[in-house]
Amino acid sequence: MIKVMIIEDDPMVRDINGKFLNKIEGFELSSSVGSLKEAHEYLKQDKPDLILLDIYIPRENGLDFLKFLRKNEIYCDVILITADKSKNSVKEAFMYGAVDYLIKPFTFERFEEAIKTYKERFIKLKSYESIEQNIIDEMINNMSHEEEEKEGLTSTEDLDKGLNKFTYFKIWDFLISLKEEYFTAEEVAERLGMARITVRRYLEHMSKEGKLVIKLEYGRVGRPKHMYKINL
Repeated sequence: MIKVMIIEDDPMVRDINGKFLNKIEGFELSSSVGSLKEAHEYLKQDKPDLILLDIYIPRENGLDFLKFLRKNEIYCDVILITADKSKNSVKEAFMYGAVDYLIKPFTFERFEEAIKTYKERFIKLKSYESIEQNIIDEMINNMSHEEEEKEGLTSTEDLDKGLNKFTYFKIWDFLISLKEEYFTAEEVAERLGMARITVRRYLEHMSKEGKLVIKLEYGRVGRPKHMYKINL
């Protein structure tokens, strides 16, 4: 299990983030605190693998805590969850090693994407004694410009609002392996360990791009099932 600590001063938001985390397999909420003082006290007893950290905390600053972790070589990953949209805060967060940055308010799908992406990287780092370049490239989402043009996507601006380039190509790479087979959003979601509603949004976007064809399969009862296939 991946141990997680939540640092968030708003009790309601802290509770929501905890419930979001509990929906995702493989994670354990080891601590949920409302101040950096409480966080420091917890770190004296245990070290989480991942911290979900707010920036705006009364009389405190989450970025200062991130810097403290790095200065003291406390080895845990951090995802910022904050209302702070300033360019300097985002730049500083990544400069000090944050693995993601979620701006409030966000959807469960975006939260799930961040957590599952982190989980995938965490497991890979645990499973390899030595890591080849292609594995590193995959973990840091180092998609080259040439590969993007080949797949018909030149920038993240081409994606519908709320869609993510990493998830787009993760789904697309899987679809390519299916070749001429028809598939449903549910089947893809199950194979990739993603939420069905999230996969459905990406498939619909790909359909609008002309990369997928859709057919409706009618059963005896209920609504028709959407079947997709790569448009060869």
